[in-house]
Amino acid sequence: MATSSSNGSSPSENGSELIGSATVRAPGVCGELAQGVIGGNHFLVTCPVDFYSRVKVDLYAGKHGIEAPEGCEKTGAAVRRTLLQLKNAKVRARLTINNPIPRGKGMASSSADLTAAIAATGLALGKELSSEEIAQIALSIEPTDGVMIPGVALFDHRAGTLHESLGPPPPMEIVAIDLGGTVDTVQFNMVDRFQRWRAVDEQTAEALRLLRQGIAEQDPVLVGQGASISADASQIVLSKPRLSEVKEFAESVDAVGINVGHSGTIMGVLLDARKKRGASTFHKAKEAFPDSQEVYHFRLMGGGVQQVTT
Repeated sequence: MATSSSNGSSPSENGSELIGSATVRAPGVCGELAQGVIGGNHFLVTCPVDFYSRVKVDLYAGKHGIEAPEGCEKTGAAVRRTLLQLKNAKVRARLTINNPIPRGKGMASSSADLTAAIAATGLALGKELSSEEIAQIALSIEPTDGVMIPGVALFDHRAGTLHESLGPPPPMEIVAIDLGGTVDTVQFNMVDRFQRWRAVDEQTAEALRLLRQGIAEQDPVLVGQGASISADASQIVLSKPRLSEVKEFAESVDAVGINVGHSGTIMGVLLDARKKRGASTFHKAKEAFPDSQEVYHFRLMGGGVQQVTT
């Protein structure tokens, strides 16, 4: 991540002095490649895609407080927590958020906001926060996807006890299908589903083994196999009534597998990008699911934050 930022003093609005400014983007996800429990810890394997939240943080001297857009109170709280951690609580922060990622679908819309805002606050003060520091602050606000971690990551989205980059993603595209409905992720995570996840321990372990191998060998087929196993296993935790239809469609287009939002509604058709069938599969999906709320065409990306110039 670039470390440059505007943190010199300059005139600003209402007579306040602008002391720092930075804009950062963080990716959303198309569900997860896997989710479950291992060793007594909840975990997920991230599925970052090229769909971003972009957050600008301007810091002013003088009166302290947080100005966040309506409905973004958690993001404002994350900025406040970051300022406290960096011992700069006596400044005023103004947030500008541009986030097209829909909420309640399992696409990490809120996690992307938190991650980008925390990183931007640090950069506005001349401090590049590590992915561990960003995760710690985000998790103090709510359960959080591991989008701040470079590459594809293994992450404990509840307590942060697991925090591991598995490596860069293999060349893969995803046609994501939203058949409607939403899930309140915070409410979902408040319910103890530990025993349900334990009931699919064997499938989860096999999925994780295949994902580790697939990422290490840059093999989309192995990644697709692992993600498909986890998607099937997750039905015991959050059933997706039309998962079988998506699986049949994936087989018809010679996809390498499927994945899901384990605590959301989004479902993904996983493709080997080297075969260059993403665009045609996208159009076929729109025809096959005319009642879909939305169909997306993504690339599987590495996670992590990026500073952007404005």
